[in-house]
Amino acid sequence: MFANKKIVLGISGGIAAYKAADIVSWLTKNGAEVHCVLTEAASEFVSPLVLQALSGREVVVNEFVTGPGWGIVHIDLATGTDLLAIIPATANIIAKIAAGIADDALTSTVLAATCPKFIAPAMNTHMYENPATQQNLQTLQQRGWQVMPPASGRLACGAVGKGKLPAVELIEEQLHRLISATDEFISNMDLVGRKVLVTAGPTTEAIDPVRYISNRSSGKMGYAVAQQAAARGAEVLLVSGPVSLQPPAGVRCVQVESARQMRDAVLSAYSDSDVVIMAAAVADYRVAAPAEQKIKKTADNQELVLQLLRNPDILQELGSQKQKQVLVGFAAETNNLEEYARAKLQSKRADLLVANDVSRSDAGFDVDTNQIIIFGADGSRREYPLCSKLQAAKYILDAVVEKLAAKN
Repeated sequence: MFANKKIVLGISGGIAAYKAADIVSWLTKNGAEVHCVLTEAASEFVSPLVLQALSGREVVVNEFVTGPGWGIVHIDLATGTDLLAIIPATANIIAKIAAGIADDALTSTVLAATCPKFIAPAMNTHMYENPATQQNLQTLQQRGWQVMPPASGRLACGAVGKGKLPAVELIEEQLHRLISATDEFISNMDLVGRKVLVTAGPTTEAIDPVRYISNRSSGKMGYAVAQQAAARGAEVLLVSGPVSLQPPAGVRCVQVESARQMRDAVLSAYSDSDVVIMAAAVADYRVAAPAEQKIKKTADNQELVLQLLRNPDILQELGSQKQKQVLVGFAAETNNLEEYARAKLQSKRADLLVANDVSRSDAGFDVDTNQIIIFGADGSRREYPLCSKLQAAKYILDAVVEKLAAKN
């Protein structure tokens, strides 16, 4: 399962540190090369000797380790690593990483590592819910960390609430998913050195402070594309509307709400991008004059009439400014799929147009599968079978790589 995979497991000083021993044992039994890095506080909760016996490798607590095989410890640990995971992560270690502090072996390794990163917070409920901790976690997510939310229950301090380290089995599933996503779908690193901009999810247009116009997009397709692009070596910027998904590891994420906010975020990064994949379902219209206060339902108010204005057409604007970029649009249709897709491809001046029938229950919004047809500006048409959205993302990126090669 994890054969030939180097995994650095960071352990910080919380009571849940003892559970890391089970994770080390599981990873090692499944073939991983596990390197444990503890904070000083963590070594008070779980013995480094236990972790060394389970992993078969020296456990690092002090950065100034010397001896055969060691050079600069945090650089040695970070080099060639397939995944860096911190389990459990205290509020303190989260804050230090968010601030870029590198004052011990673990935080120095984090700063030097360029691999996908995973973190599982565990702490007192109030510490977890503190705005500072939430902001720090959001910062990590924006930098591409995969953050696993804590579970709820009775905590070691006696409180009941959110903050427990999730069950070891659930953590193991997450680690397996992060490692296997690359192995299952990616065979090369053909996007190294490329900057890829991906949009995902819906946009929302306010009616009043509590209501909005939106659509049923879950963001799963765009997030899959971003994940696969990063796994193929690209520097990925994901501009996301409101979704319940976590940003993929190694992906920088900018969160937006409205179509105009998405337009601003995309245009600011467009000139520096090699590839732009517009997977977001951007609202075509917005409310002309959103109410400043909640619109109240009254006996006299039997109808609510909204005046809608056209939102900017982001894809068309990108097409008109296109220079070196490979531009990919999406067409989510319920009828006349090919006709509408080809017309959109031409009118937007895109290089590729990914079309799918969202009236299908197995290929529409908020499902994990898709069935796509990719149309090219050169007249090409490629239809693919029903597959996972991760596999569909691979098909899209394969087509993108061909276009990049042709432009060069």
